Amino acid sequence: MRSAKAVVSEKRLACLGNTRSSMFTSAPRSRTVTSLKRWSVSNKELPPVSQIRAIHVYDFDNTLFLSPLPNPQLWNGGTIGFLQAYESFANGGWWHDPAILAATGKGSEIEEPRGWQGWWNEQILQLVRLSMEQKDAVTVLLTGRGEAKFAELIKRMVGSQNLEFDIMGLKPDVGPDGQRFSSTMEFKQKFLEDLIFTYKQAEEVRVYEDRVRHVAAFREFLEDMNRDLQQWPADAPRLPMTAEVIQVSEECAYLDPVTETAEVQRMINSHNLAARNQSLAKGRLRIKRTVFYTGYLLSQEDSHRLSHDLLGPLLPPGFAESNNLKYMANSILIQPRPAPKSILDRIGGIGKRLTWQVTGTACFENRVWAARVAPVPATEPFYTENATPLIVLAVRKGSRPADAGKIQNWQPVPADMALTFDAVIGEKEVLRVEPEHANDGEYESQFLGKGAKRRLQYQNQNEEILYPRTSQSNGYEGYAQPQGQSHGYHPYQNNRYNYEDGPRRGSNRGRGRGNGRGRGARGGRGRGRGGSNPYYKSLDDGTAGGGFAMDY
Repeated sequence: MRSAKAVVSEKRLACLGNTRSSMFTSAPRSRTVTSLKRWSVSNKELPPVSQIRAIHVYDFDNTLFLSPLPNPQLWNGGTIGFLQAYESFANGGWWHDPAILAATGKGSEIEEPRGWQGWWNEQILQLVRLSMEQKDAVTVLLTGRGEAKFAELIKRMVGSQNLEFDIMGLKPDVGPDGQRFSSTMEFKQKFLEDLIFTYKQAEEVRVYEDRVRHVAAFREFLEDMNRDLQQWPADAPRLPMTAEVIQVSEECAYLDPVTETAEVQRMINSHNLAARNQSLAKGRLRIKRTVFYTGYLLSQEDSHRLSHDLLGPLLPPGFAESNNLKYMANSILIQPRPAPKSILDRIGGIGKRLTWQVTGTACFENRVWAARVAPVPATEPFYTENATPLIVLAVRKGSRPADAGKIQNWQPVPADMALTFDAVIGEKEVLRVEPEHANDGEYESQFLGKGAKRRLQYQNQNEEILYPRTSQSNGYEGYAQPQGQSHGYHPYQNNRYNYEDGPRRGSNRGRGRGNGRGRGARGGRGRGRGGSNPYYKSLDDGTAGGGFAMDY
């Protein structure tokens, strides 16, 4: 009779996709480089078994290549998960659509000749080249991307960098021996089993992976394999090896926002076309939007200029280096909601450009720093819910930008600090993908159901989107007036995403991406490294930001 411990162990391994009985307790089948080659999409001849002493395996997405992720600055939290779920779309989600990967940067036609420069993890790229030069190592690319859809594109991508993998393993619909895989990890472990038992003279196995869950699963899988080999009664198929799973520092990248929106719309169009087949039981989808506020939106360049030139002199010594500030300087409030057409018509409408000049600065309780502004010329019509148009420059962490509305004493600025800048009337919004309803109009689609409102409220807290506390607005429109007390509160967002923001990069822990700081790294405007994004999960993590099961 088997012990309870043995039963639990077998079930645990089964959950990881490891068929323990077929690997270790039954007679090992003969494995050859010819049979191993059936896993590979490349035509390269495999090195002989007798030559190989090391096995180096590299993951593709966000380990070797900075694959684009859904941008949390563009989509609400529920949509981040929805986009990545295979079941969401009739033709598969984000990770199953090669057009998303092909849209990286400026698109494959432009990126391929220049080798997708700036979109690779340079440290891992160098390690791959070293592996290629090591005569006794077999170099492997292993990814859960579908073989049928992604083989040609990924071959072009690695070829653009002159990378030569001995084996390129993509997830097949059916394995070489007729296997079907319920998860990416099951596929990868079965692949590794064949790889390790084929190159049975290899003394070292290294796996490079960015996802925490996959790192843990690989380590457990290889530890179990070594333990069983050590306990093998006789004629073991190979000796135990030195196994190391290296967790790669996680990075991320996003598409250009306009490109990303267009690609998602294309996915939706394809889904809606397929949804006509009633046997699929798929409903139609559409992109809807949630408008947080209407305002005069600054360009990223002007936002940085105001932060640098105005905020620096206002901060106490050492404050700028304390990492205790949230920089803003991104908009002048019009209304904390979609502004009605009647107001927009009076001030020029969405897209109207207006010049402003800084007339004063102030600080509220050493927690909120703001600049008072006026239109140029002074006769230019404008609208704001506050008698004093202002820009919040920065707040201390834990403080509310809305407290800028309590400022009463403004200090006039000297001539060299009376900066002028242009701002464009626009709406700060996030998009969401939801089922299409017959009564959905442009106005109705801006609002959420009760359940979605609760989820969005949580998201807004994470993203530092602050709303007015008053239900009554005291709007002000007209021309520049003598300064007085502000009667409203101001929603601002802690990011630099605005009407002409570009693709961003970020880094995280736990494979959540986002919150880029805008550092111009790797030659890309507006790309920056940043902190964690709670809305992204690996497809093998089970769910993603809203209960959507995923796998890639």
